[in-house]
Amino acid sequence: MEYSAEKPTLNVLLADDHLLFRDGLRRLLAQSDDSMVFHEAGTFDDVRRLCDGAIAFDLILLDLGMPGWNGFSLLGEIHQRLPKALLVVVSGSEKRSDLLAALENGAAGFIPKSSSAKVLMGALQLVLAGGVYLPEQAIRGDRMTDSAPHAGNGAGDADPLGSLADGAGDQLTPRQRDVLNRLRDGKSNKQIAHELGLTEGTVKVHVTAILRQLGVRNRTQAAITANGL
Repeated sequence: MEYSAEKPTLNVLLADDHLLFRDGLRRLLAQSDDSMVFHEAGTFDDVRRLCDGAIAFDLILLDLGMPGWNGFSLLGEIHQRLPKALLVVVSGSEKRSDLLAALENGAAGFIPKSSSAKVLMGALQLVLAGGVYLPEQAIRGDRMTDSAPHAGNGAGDADPLGSLADGAGDQLTPRQRDVLNRLRDGKSNKQIAHELGLTEGTVKVHVTAILRQLGVRNRTQAAITANGL
């Protein structure tokens, strides 16, 4: 007799005030993974109601600026309520300040709605595998549409994408140096986040920027390079 392990169910929340977009996103995801169970919300009041803990969401995809939106602290609220859920912003915004604010409030990815279906699916695969997705233009070092500074977690909390956008390959921001010093001590992203008062997602962004600036491929190489800085 043959036994097959049943694929675990993935609870997915689709939050967007446009029904047509939710419908298209649901159809796209359902075609790629039949283990997903979908729940939908059209306002942030609906999101709060669904995120009361009764449903153990694995993935939350939500737009910014839905009815009831009053700031990025709402993302932090959702992340605090459901810390195990992967929170991904799928937004019409391509502002760098929005990207940073989302990451600082617990988002594991930021996908512009201008992205293709292929890019979106690749981004979600990365997030589900434990990574953090950034738009291609941010990783390439291109400026996003909004270069306005974003209020961080205190003095010296510089833009983690700043050097990527500005092309300063030989300079680290003060916050990136804070992260690099802790990488040199062999600390994990979780430990670094706790010590610096950041989310793990933001630490991952800093680490990505550091690797790029130092021209190294992994944390170990970065730590070794740090001894000469």
